[in-house]
Amino acid sequence: MQLSFLAPLFDRRGPWASVYFDPAQNDESGAKRRELSVREACRNLEEEGADAATVQAVREALTDIRPADAPAGRAIFAAGGEVVLSLNLSRPPQRQIARWTALPRLTPLLELSAQDPVCLVAYIDRTGADFELRGATGPQDAGQVAGRRWPVHRTASADWSERHFQLKVENTWDHNAREIAEALSSAYAESGADLVVLVGDPRERPAVRDKLPEAVREVTVETEHGGHAAGSSSPALEEAVEQARREYNRRRIEEALDRFRAGRSGTDGPADAVEGVPALVEAVREHRIDTLLIRPDGADLARETWVGDDPDQVAVRRTDAQILGEGDPFSVRADDALLRTAAVTDADVLIIPPSDSEGRDDVPAGGLGALLRWTYASAG
Repeated sequence: MQLSFLAPLFDRRGPWASVYFDPAQNDESGAKRRELSVREACRNLEEEGADAATVQAVREALTDIRPADAPAGRAIFAAGGEVVLSLNLSRPPQRQIARWTALPRLTPLLELSAQDPVCLVAYIDRTGADFELRGATGPQDAGQVAGRRWPVHRTASADWSERHFQLKVENTWDHNAREIAEALSSAYAESGADLVVLVGDPRERPAVRDKLPEAVREVTVETEHGGHAAGSSSPALEEAVEQARREYNRRRIEEALDRFRAGRSGTDGPADAVEGVPALVEAVREHRIDTLLIRPDGADLARETWVGDDPDQVAVRRTDAQILGEGDPFSVRADDALLRTAAVTDADVLIIPPSDSEGRDDVPAGGLGALLRWTYASAG
C-alpha cells in the first residue's frame, strides 16, 4: 500500500494530535456515549501537553461526526490549531486512541483502514464502461469510455442478411471491448490501483479481460453481480468487491513473507531483506526500503528512535541523530519514524497479521522488517 494520501501530515512539523474515534450508535444513548468519548479524547490530549487551539479543533471535528458519516469510526490528525486530515475507518477501533506525539500515530490507521488495497471497479456493458476507484478516501469517479452504439443487438433470424448483420454486431462488441480495455489500462496506470474488478455484461467482461495487458490481467477479477446501469450496485456486488480485496491482500502478504524469508538469509546472493530497528534505520537513510513490513504485535514498534525534521534523519541513538546533522533531534516510536520515511520515499507498506492468528512464525523479528530496493552488491 502506498501512503501518498498521507502527504499532508508531513508538510509541517508537529507535535500532532492523533485520535481514533468510534461515533457509536445513532440514538439517544449513543449520542451520550459520543459526548463522553469526545471529552475523554480531549482530556487525554490536554494531559499529554496538547495546546488549547489544537484540542479545540479536535473537539469540534469529533462533535461534528455522525454515525451515518463514519459507521466504522474516523481517524483525526491535527496540529497547529487545525485538523489537517480526517479519514473514515473500515473497521472500528477496539479502544479509543488519543495521543499527542512528535509524529502522527499511523500504525492503527493502517490496521483499521489503509491496509485495504485500492480497487478500480469497471462497470461494463457492450457500449462502454464507467470506472470507479475505491480506496482509503472512499469511492471516486475514475472516468468512463463510450464505444460504438450501433449495431449491438443480434437477431434470431437465419436469413443471410441477418447473419451479415449479426457479424457486424460481433465486430461492434469486439471493437468496444478493445476500447474499454485500452481505457481501463490507462485508468489503472493513472490511478495507482492495486487490482481491477470487472462488473456487468457476462459476454463483454471476459472479452475485455482478454484484451488487457498481461500485467493488468494478472490483478483483474470478474464478478457476475451488478452491471453498467444506474442503480445496479447491490449487497452481493459489494461483498464480491470486498472478497476480491481480501484475497488480493492474502496473496500479497504470503508472497511478501516468502520473499522476506528467502531474502534475509542471502543464500542466493546478497541479502535483500532486513529486520530489526538498527538495520531498518540504515536502510531508511539510504532510501533502500521497497516494502516496509509491520506486524502490529511486535515489540520493536514502540522502540525509541531519534529523528529530525528531515525524514532521512533517523537514528537509533540521540548522538547518532546529531551526527546526521540534526541539532535538536526528538524522540519518537520506531514505527512512526519508519512510516514517515516510507510515505515520503514512495515505499510500499504491508501490515502482517499477528502470527498466532494466521499460524505463521514471528516474522519479521520484533515486528519490523523490509524488502529492499537494492543491495550493495547489486548497486555496484
